[in-house]
Amino acid sequence: MPRRRLPLPSMGRRGMVPSRNLALDGAIPSEPMARGSSLIDSGVYEAGHRVDSPTDLVSTVRSLRQVAGRVAWMGLYRPAEEELNSLAAEFGLHELAVEDAVLAHQRPKLERYGSTLFVVLRAASYDDASEKVEFGELHLFIGHDFVITVRHAESPSIAPVRKRLEADPEMLGRGTEAILYAILDTVVDGYGPVLRGLENDIDEIETQVFTGDPTVSRRIYELSQEVVDFQRAVTPLSAILAGLSGGFTKYRVDEELQRYLRDVADHVTVAIERIENYRNQLRDILTVNATLVGQRQNEEMRSLTEASFAQSEEVKKISSWAAILFAPSLVGGIYGMNFTHMPELDWRYGYPLALALMLGLSVTLFVIFKRRGWL
Repeated sequence: MPRRRLPLPSMGRRGMVPSRNLALDGAIPSEPMARGSSLIDSGVYEAGHRVDSPTDLVSTVRSLRQVAGRVAWMGLYRPAEEELNSLAAEFGLHELAVEDAVLAHQRPKLERYGSTLFVVLRAASYDDASEKVEFGELHLFIGHDFVITVRHAESPSIAPVRKRLEADPEMLGRGTEAILYAILDTVVDGYGPVLRGLENDIDEIETQVFTGDPTVSRRIYELSQEVVDFQRAVTPLSAILAGLSGGFTKYRVDEELQRYLRDVADHVTVAIERIENYRNQLRDILTVNATLVGQRQNEEMRSLTEASFAQSEEVKKISSWAAILFAPSLVGGIYGMNFTHMPELDWRYGYPLALALMLGLSVTLFVIFKRRGWL
């Protein structure tokens, strides 16, 4: 099938580095790039078949220009600013897009600069061992005869996408937009395992909440942050895909590619809905957990109050008996003092009276404490 170019509206050349041929003017040395080069794979394609595998940028440019209709696909890993500036000079890349690719840490977006698309994607993967979501960033420059992918981390790997497309020359022959859509499809497919991993984590937390595990609150917070980060990676894809599909009719994009893009858009919509459901679930779980924690705290306070009340009752009993026993001791202590003039000591009924006084005081105190419930 004839290859269709990815149609882009003209925005003029303001802010773009003037295009020039590196192979002719020597902007990049003609010999292969030295060890440590950021170029990890470079292929030149003709009618969907790989016809050359240059080992450096200048050879890639030379091979691309040899035959009209060829497409170059260059994969860069942590490129230096000088390398991107050289590519910008060759392919007319906008300086703002180049700056974003150098600095990285960009939000997912689609920007059009003249005849070039600049796309930022956020891939995601789920690590079962740590139960964490890991993110990677991918930058793409797409023109009518070139694709440049820039990565600053090991993930996402583009090699499987290249291998799959090279095994399907008919699809690859549809041009650079086929490469873009294949990468989009791969990134979105990678969201599936992440969604399943997050769902399993939420199920575990729902069970953990009712066990009284004190660490569950922290886990809910960490998982909520992962879901938010994942949402920030996925949600902008709707605008990216809408921007691409908006030019289907106007620019006569291949119908097969249109179907692929609509399928990717459907998967993105499902992912966004599931992520929103996860956020709602975690919000509900957090509310339930707060309620359960409050109930447990109330029960603990009730237990402490009951223990304090029981302790208070014991103190009352001890104090009451101490007062009852203190009354005879008081009387005995008074009459045990060694004073010369104590008439009661010489009185015939002094001793019985002292005993009666001791008993009377004790009985009186016992009755008083009993009525007040202290005994």
